[in-house]
Amino acid sequence: MADMGAFRDAVTAWAAGGPGGPAHELAARLSVRTAVLLEGPSDSAAVDALAARHGRDLAAEGICVLPMGGAMSVGRYASLLGPSGLDLRLTGLCDEREQGFYVRALGRADAAPDGLFVCAADLEDELIRALGVTRVRELVEAEGDQRPLQTFLRQPAQQDRTAQQQLRRFFGTKKGRKIHYGRVLVEALDPARVPAPLAGLFAGL
Repeated sequence: MADMGAFRDAVTAWAAGGPGGPAHELAARLSVRTAVLLEGPSDSAAVDALAARHGRDLAAEGICVLPMGGAMSVGRYASLLGPSGLDLRLTGLCDEREQGFYVRALGRADAAPDGLFVCAADLEDELIRALGVTRVRELVEAEGDQRPLQTFLRQPAQQDRTAQQQLRRFFGTKKGRKIHYGRVLVEALDPARVPAPLAGLFAGL
């Protein structure tokens, strides 16, 4: 049976230059209505974790959470999924430094997003600020990463950074770590302290 993962894969292949037929077929079969455009898989892990905490099955609601493999891909995805393509409702997250690029790229595709939510640095930074450095370090220890973190913090390049900046950098030092902690940090959030960009995204879904 077709599922949202198959649709996501079909869109990714289409964006890479493959045929659009499979994506069109799956969009119709699955009644896809909304695409959540995200830069990468760590953002997707965080969104999926928050959906689970809210007891929501986004796929069943016709919502595709779609990591694009980087901000530079937003124009291509918007042209495929927006008015000139599948005509889906578009929403998503971006980093503040890339907001202008997103707005221009979406405008060129005549695909003004139905809510573009902006993180100050990135989503990990928002989550660390929401939880606090002490709590994040407790989570790192609970996940068995205390020793790698201590090794990382001894590096000369980290000495002039704030504790929050150090943790954000640490999550990007090993393949898969950002994805893992995207889920872990969201699962640890107090419901009242969900970062504003993530809370805004969910309020509109």
